Amino acid sequence: MRESTVGVVREGMPYIIIAAFVTLVFAVLEWELLALVTLGLTLFIAHFFRDPERVPPEDVDAAVSPADGKVCKIARETDPITGEERQVICVFMNVFNVHVNRMPVSGKVDVIRYIPGKFFNASLDKASKDNERCAMTVVGKGNQRFTMVQIAGLIARRIVCWAEVGDKLKRADRFGLIKFGSRVDLYVPDSYVPLVSVGDKVVAGETPLAGKRPA
Repeated sequence: MRESTVGVVREGMPYIIIAAFVTLVFAVLEWELLALVTLGLTLFIAHFFRDPERVPPEDVDAAVSPADGKVCKIARETDPITGEERQVICVFMNVFNVHVNRMPVSGKVDVIRYIPGKFFNASLDKASKDNERCAMTVVGKGNQRFTMVQIAGLIARRIVCWAEVGDKLKRADRFGLIKFGSRVDLYVPDSYVPLVSVGDKVVAGETPLAGKRPA
């Protein structure tokens, strides 16, 4: 897990510094058009790597969204780690969303598995099976298992997972990052039901994605 202190993830600082330096060089050379273009690029990069604070909902049993973006799929599919058929809720992130990923529940990281692959559009169904991805299972309260899968997209070429096996993390804690457009799938236990619909916009660490099934 990694906590932010400046509102921008550290992985983004090299990109911001390089873009700002190029902008400064163009400005000194009085190449105004190029300076304006690179200034816009610098601002876009800084916006992309922003890392705002988030406050989880009062319902302590709700599994919150692991990513900012739009719900692109809700279905029953095979969990890539447990091998069980489970409910999955998929969140697609475009380049304008915050790309820091957060824990859906409090628990202990049990398994982390990196799976190499291709770089299809992350909103497509085949992305969950063919694209480069990193799957992580967390054991929460009542020994319930939740699996998050970070999936690289058409533009994203780098998945970052800050968590390590054995880490004990709280709900909404930061656990990773995907650079430049991507998707995160959340597999929930059968005791949970979706609280969102396809097309809904969600916020990492704040929007409840799934809640306990009524008794």
